[in-house]
Amino acid sequence: MANVIVIGAQWGDEGKGKITDLLSRSADVVVRPQGGVNAGHTIVVKGQTFKLHLIPSGILYPETECIIGSGTVIDPQILLEEMDQLAALNVSVERLYISQTAHVTMPYHRLLDQASEEKRGEHKIGTTGRGIGPTYADKSERTGIRVVDLMEPETLEKKLAWTINNKNVILDKLYELPPLDVEAVMADYLAYAERLRPHVVDSSLKIYEAIKARKNILFEGAQGTLLDLDHGTYPYVTSSNPIAGGACVGAGIGPTMIDRVIGVAKAYTTRVGEGPFPTELIGALNQHLCDRGAEFGTTTGRRRRCGWFDGVIGRYAVRINGLDCLAITKLDVLDELEEIKVCVAYELDGATCDHFPGNAAQFARCRPLYETLPGWQRSTAHCRTLEDLPQKALDYLKFLAELMEVPIAIVSLGASRDQTIIVEDPIHGPKRALLDATGLPVET
Repeated sequence: MANVIVIGAQWGDEGKGKITDLLSRSADVVVRPQGGVNAGHTIVVKGQTFKLHLIPSGILYPETECIIGSGTVIDPQILLEEMDQLAALNVSVERLYISQTAHVTMPYHRLLDQASEEKRGEHKIGTTGRGIGPTYADKSERTGIRVVDLMEPETLEKKLAWTINNKNVILDKLYELPPLDVEAVMADYLAYAERLRPHVVDSSLKIYEAIKARKNILFEGAQGTLLDLDHGTYPYVTSSNPIAGGACVGAGIGPTMIDRVIGVAKAYTTRVGEGPFPTELIGALNQHLCDRGAEFGTTTGRRRRCGWFDGVIGRYAVRINGLDCLAITKLDVLDELEEIKVCVAYELDGATCDHFPGNAAQFARCRPLYETLPGWQRSTAHCRTLEDLPQKALDYLKFLAELMEVPIAIVSLGASRDQTIIVEDPIHGPKRALLDATGLPVET
């Protein structure tokens, strides 16, 4: 039995969907603890592509229970669309459960998100416009609508009448937008509620009972460490806590119930939206990584900014999350490069900086200090063991493991499930595995 958290170790989009899908084959329960439809996972199974935003990746395994935890914010319309799409592909959603205490994204949240971002002009954050920030803001202000409210029409009507009247004043006076109709919104959300009702549960209790039954539980993080509201590149962050500690809060369990934390990182770095990005590339190299890596956002379709692997934020992710192993994805994207750079530190105001600066202004002034490694210039797409890898590719992985001081458990070499090297199964494998001096795994 193992309870494992999967966390993005960069700015999101690291390939967590594929890793959680792979690990879900060993999991009895998969939990999504935070975030909303601003997250996106793309999974390729036998040539078929699944794009999920709210539903945990484990839904593709017929015996796996999937739980959307109380730390998430749920857009019922999008959730039902995902459920219908999966059903059309003969994927059952019978084992999907939704926390009764999760907060609900309403139409005014989307309108306010989009209008606010537009009004920021050159100071825009790069939000997805899906209403996530305003939903979490209402949650903090204690004026939010929760899933349990959808299940009780009288409660919903009272809350919506007050809330929409207040939001309409903001929409009109601040953004010059037309008002929302309470009755129309009420009718839509009551219809959503009836379809979702069979799936609504006390998620914390359900997870706790699974833990007591010694089931394998996988906690599927959304976004990434550097997008964390408290510990990321604020203000260019999301509105929740996508770090390991946030998974416990969002799922409603204690930290002593977690056995392992695995961080997912690309073999290079990307980010979507605004904000500092020390290792960002421009020109032909950026285009090469973007094209080979298909770097376009699952949720928005926006082009991702690409750069070299950043070991400073990697070490920060290890510290903030307590990572005890890594999954490195998209190693194959680097196959054709003659040389590959890795950021090992920053230059900040004339001095060497080894740690991620929490000061946003300082981070914006950081310049990467690189070490250059030789490329392998051979395809790795068909490699299935470490021994199959070119020696220089193995040397690159060893360099990353030593730089971040954490072992590599999984190496991904493409979008499909089978394009993967499993050095160690974080659920059923030994407690620690690493790449030794020869590049082969050893147990400790």
